[in-house]
Amino acid sequence: MTEVGMHEMALAESVRGIVENAVRDRPGCKVKTVVLEIGTLASVEVDALRFCLEVVLRDSVADGANVEVENVPGQGWCIECAGNVPISSLFDACPDCGGYQVRPTSGTEMRVKELEVE
Repeated sequence: MTEVGMHEMALAESVRGIVENAVRDRPGCKVKTVVLEIGTLASVEVDALRFCLEVVLRDSVADGANVEVENVPGQGWCIECAGNVPISSLFDACPDCGGYQVRPTSGTEMRVKELEVE
């Protein structure tokens, strides 16, 4: 397995743990949908993560669950021009002033946003 695949497999295992913990006190329930928020700056290969989730969720409370991914755009704070700016890469220059003192403020996260349970 490649490094990228190993990263996504570890993320998928973490998602499974979060899902199982969320429904631990609800015996017999089944998770139908898992909604993830993944930032464009989070270094996550979404297709690889989907594949890994399909594997790790097998035989769990979320076996066969639909996985929905909501993309969170990259946003940064430019120190030079003191403004919030959109960024598509961690090392982008500020689109307003061209400076490289941009600190990411959004788009680096990955989280389980919502679960639909029956």
